[in-house]
Amino acid sequence: QVQLVESGGGLVQAGGSLRLSCAASGSIFSISLMGWYRQAPGNKRELVAGITSGGNTNYADSVKGRFTISRDNAKNTVYLQMNSLKPEDTAVYYCNAMVVRTATPGVLTYWGQGTQVTVSS
Repeated sequence: QVQLVESGGGLVQAGGSLRLSCAASGSIFSISLMGWYRQAPGNKRELVAGITSGGNTNYADSVKGRFTISRDNAKNTVYLQMNSLKPEDTAVYYCNAMVVRTATPGVLTYWGQGTQVTVSS
């Protein structure tokens, strides 16, 4: 099995910063794509940022210039540095990874349990 464990959420004032981390562990051969999604109450889950194993990134328009995604392939960990936070960034943030497991063919998608980010005005 594979587990994704997130950390770093919390309460911050508008204009502040937070850094989220997500560590993957278990029967991992490789991880191709890792990303962060978020879901606010009443809204659909949306992509915030993604990063390939080679370091190519993409971002939602709403976070470009404010958020930075990075990863440490040796640690199977992905990070999301969030700066200039706005109240509309308030949501549960979920880590996502596309994993090739050891001794198992194919790519499977795994999700973290979610971490709450609340930005006060």
